[in-house]
Amino acid sequence: MFLKIATFVLIPSLIIQGRQVKKNTPRLAEPEGMREGQTGQGPVLSILIVGDSAAAGVGVATQDDALLGALIKELQMDYALQWKLHARSGDGTVQIINNLHTLEDCPYDVVLTSVGVNDVTQLMSAQQWVKKQNQLYALIHQKFTPKMVIATGVPPMHLFPALPNPLRWLFGQYAMQMNIKLAKFVQQQSNMQWIEYNIKRYQALNLDMAEDGFHPSKAVYQLWAKEVADKIRQSF
Repeated sequence: MFLKIATFVLIPSLIIQGRQVKKNTPRLAEPEGMREGQTGQGPVLSILIVGDSAAAGVGVATQDDALLGALIKELQMDYALQWKLHARSGDGTVQIINNLHTLEDCPYDVVLTSVGVNDVTQLMSAQQWVKKQNQLYALIHQKFTPKMVIATGVPPMHLFPALPNPLRWLFGQYAMQMNIKLAKFVQQQSNMQWIEYNIKRYQALNLDMAEDGFHPSKAVYQLWAKEVADKIRQSF
């Protein structure tokens, strides 16, 4: 209830600040590079990455430096990887669900997701959001029958350098409530893991975000990929 009231009270400021952020924040393109392929050596492991601009690798110039490329580098000496990236900048959960319907049904060992920032910017409530997550992950299991699903938490947007207050504070509150719901949802699933998008840890390691102050940098993608790879190695 408090968040609803705060949102209503702050609407005039949010509109002004939202326009300023759009005007002043550099618009970064999705990185160039292959989004599907095979590489590596060892037992076969198939990976599908789905989601938003972070999944797509916005913040770096090529897929080699993005989440996909960093994950391939982490795993290619241990597994014969079959990988696919299906992500698009600006997509929220509803758009991601619609896009997944366009993919053929195909089994994957691991599905990695990055979802939520664009739902926060639309001020979707955590209750509504977790219902959409139920739909998303039900579809993922139906189409891809993964042995493991790794869900990345919504970034703590109150720490995004590109956002001014009170916009930063409000987005942070929405993200925090979504993560509480997501953590509970993941705990109830037999084959799901959760990775926290831990900006405080990145800052403690002196890792900067991308030039727009909104997306991961190459160093952040590398750390994110290492966390994913560690979870994969524990199960495969």
